[in-house]
Amino acid sequence: MELVVGRVGRPHGLRGEVTVEVRTDDPDQRFAAGSVLATEPASRGPLTISSARWHRGLLLVSFTGCTDRAAAETLRGTMLAVDVEQLRRPADPDEFYDHQLIGLRVETVSGDVIGRVTDVLHHGQDVLVVEAVDVPPGSDKQRPGRELLIPFVTPIVPHVDVDAGMIVIDPPPGLLDPELAI
Repeated sequence: MELVVGRVGRPHGLRGEVTVEVRTDDPDQRFAAGSVLATEPASRGPLTISSARWHRGLLLVSFTGCTDRAAAETLRGTMLAVDVEQLRRPADPDEFYDHQLIGLRVETVSGDVIGRVTDVLHHGQDVLVVEAVDVPPGSDKQRPGRELLIPFVTPIVPHVDVDAGMIVIDPPPGLLDPELAI
């Protein structure tokens, strides 16, 4: 599985440098000299980074073999990716990559299976998107397939076990079924 870490923008200068729209939280590691990145479309790569530098808030990157503006222009729009196997696990045990969470089973602290994580949203607050597979606890309404939004905060998500493939939640009243809200 590959994760997109950037997108090649316009050429910069005459010697093959390009701007890169960064799509990773660790650009210094992902765009270090010598790093090899897969590309989409695949016919444009893989690309080896020969140098990277910041200039006025933009990441400028040079690739091996890309030595002039014309060559740089052919890379415009190319998506840059890394294989997930190359990613180090975050040092903090409470940090996760989105791809580690997607697909995990979600259940309550009492063991009721709620569903599976289908996405992770990052809009000020991280939110797990869960596709419900069962009846919400305490409800007589079966609504499999509905989408639940679970705030990804410790009081509501006290336990994540990627290796076991599960997330345990302690939902406040109304989170899983608004009709049961206080």
